[in-house]
Amino acid sequence: MTILVTGATGNIGRMLVDHLLARGATDVRALTNHPEKAHLPEGVEVAHGYLRRLDTLPAAFDGVESVYLAPTPDTVEDVLAVATRAGVRHVVDLSGPHDGHWGDVARAVEASGIPWTHLWPGEFMENAGILAPQIKDTGVVREPFPTAGNAPIAMDDIAEVAAVTLLEDGHIGKSYELTGPETLLRAELVRRLGAALGRNIEYRQVSFEEAVEVLTPAMGEYARWYLEGMATLVDHPQQSNSVFEDIVGRAATTFTRWAAEHVHEFGG
Repeated sequence: MTILVTGATGNIGRMLVDHLLARGATDVRALTNHPEKAHLPEGVEVAHGYLRRLDTLPAAFDGVESVYLAPTPDTVEDVLAVATRAGVRHVVDLSGPHDGHWGDVARAVEASGIPWTHLWPGEFMENAGILAPQIKDTGVVREPFPTAGNAPIAMDDIAEVAAVTLLEDGHIGKSYELTGPETLLRAELVRRLGAALGRNIEYRQVSFEEAVEVLTPAMGEYARWYLEGMATLVDHPQQSNSVFEDIVGRAATTFTRWAAEHVHEFGG
């Protein structure tokens, strides 16, 4: 069974390749626009291409039975048409609920007629990296919503779920909301980053506009959008669930563990 991993140079796609191999997959094909950057393991077939370069896809999809589909809403329908013509029998997509930011991807996958499994992760733990410039430069995090709460998940955990759903039966037609193991308020998340670094990191509540200004160097035009989403988590915090543990059979990565493994990104 040939499994095609799209976005194989990206974080989740690259991690997924490793998880597939660790679980015994022997016919993995990796779609990447920059194979020299992916450092793919020996034995992985490299398909040079990109989901936004449709002319590169027919050869990449040839003979493929299952696909991990990275989200490209602008070309997803065309990509799925290629997959349909190639005879793909299962798509595991990274997307989101129909009414959310990535809902177009989930709807397109369902409309394609190909059997599917949706992975709907919350915020990535890796998004904490947007705080690194503030922590390195000032030792202070400036944000407007200290009581906003969500349950971030590590990218590697998402990749492991993708591997299981691609290799094991029983996941077709399922939509999996993926969270980390605990709901954290923003002020607590910053405190844990400080604990990993071995020093106190102040959380300073500031106005929305000041926070936009502070985050713009790290996030560009998405800073305002990100903070608007954070505002909704004050009254409606995201609750953690056990979906990862139920699928994979082990506890999900905690933010404390993730922070300890990534202190170098924050000046540690």
